[in-house]
Amino acid sequence: MPHVEELTMESMPYAQIQRGTFLIATPDIESGIFFRGVILICEHNPNGSFGLLLNKSLALELPEEIVNLNALNNPHVGIRAGGPVQTNQMMLLHNSEKIPHQTLKICDEVFLGGDLQFLQDSLSDENGPHINLCFGYAGWASGQLEREFLDGHWFLHPASSKHIFYTSTDKLWQTLLREMGGKYASISMIPEDLTVN
Repeated sequence: MPHVEELTMESMPYAQIQRGTFLIATPDIESGIFFRGVILICEHNPNGSFGLLLNKSLALELPEEIVNLNALNNPHVGIRAGGPVQTNQMMLLHNSEKIPHQTLKICDEVFLGGDLQFLQDSLSDENGPHINLCFGYAGWASGQLEREFLDGHWFLHPASSKHIFYTSTDKLWQTLLREMGGKYASISMIPEDLTVN
């Protein structure tokens, strides 16, 4: 017979904020850039936290000297609104293990960072890595993210490269909630616009 602790631990929702965690917006966030947002936590420590919004695509004219879209041979490139802070700053989220000295490992097969040479090589290589160009980021001061979580603004879920690079951005929020099951799966079915009935 299993111990009582084992049973309660299994049924408890994931509740640890750390690098490599998805923050999934709860229905309490009713508007703005984080509405139905999924954020990948890239750093979380006593000084604060930062992450990248994964499921808001961005239509953007990019400077040709940085990203020449005409020379884009890699079919695995996404452009994302990474968050509301420093939106003119671009960060690279990718699955290449070739430049460990330039990158921060976020979770299995997910890395943050890379220089201009890596970016240009990746974009021109038709067998290049999956890469998201994220403009801006989401940031929290010390203790702020914990308060938002305790106030019910975010669900937490361990991140995976499958969802970061292979789940379509417009389905990411619903897909994660459905996978979490139970009440989360029910939330995933709430229509985006409640005036449509």
